[in-house]
Amino acid sequence: MELDILFEDNHLIIINKPPSTIVQGDKTGDTPLTDHIKLYLKQKYNKPGEVFVGLPHRIDRPVSGVVLLAKTSKALERLNKMFHDNNVTKIYWAIVYKKPPKDEDMLTNYIIKNEAQNKSYVYDKEVINSKIAKLRYKLLLSSDNYHLLEVELFTGRHHQIRAQLAKIGCCIKGDLKYGATRSNKDASIHLHARSLEFKHPVTNINLITTASPPQDSLWNYFVKNMNA
Repeated sequence: MELDILFEDNHLIIINKPPSTIVQGDKTGDTPLTDHIKLYLKQKYNKPGEVFVGLPHRIDRPVSGVVLLAKTSKALERLNKMFHDNNVTKIYWAIVYKKPPKDEDMLTNYIIKNEAQNKSYVYDKEVINSKIAKLRYKLLLSSDNYHLLEVELFTGRHHQIRAQLAKIGCCIKGDLKYGATRSNKDASIHLHARSLEFKHPVTNINLITTASPPQDSLWNYFVKNMNA
């Protein structure tokens, strides 16, 4: 696998993950992104033995975009705390079938993950075992059949963006689990981790990393018209 590296130094490596690649190993047995990065680091720096790669956050398999990984345990510990304390700005792009009820809105819901179904359910009020979920969306652009939303994620719940947007009737293109009628050919969904902004855990310099969406006709249409 050829890695699309957005940033790398002694402490961090940031990748633009293609859709349908898993970030961490799971029951499928498919090679995860972490293993590809370990191999890359081992070969590039001629490292003997086991290579350290720490994962302070992850994105779903069908989702594309920015994934931040730590190359040292010190960086991982500090990044874990930054994500836990919501000191990382997380921006996503989502292409949805239906125009949202408002052009811009803050969504606050409560989410329960169903482990057996690997699916999250969204409630308007707090229920037993639920966790609060917050995001803000903004309508960026519309075509005849689809709408591009920018989403800022304030909490990191399971399938949060997918489930919360579906709750307001804005199912993401290709996302069968949350209401789409048709899947995408490559089993992706049109949700893209667009950017991360955070303080470097060692140098304290502010970093903003932005990832281009996958090359397909729909993403290309919106990117072209965003820049027009």
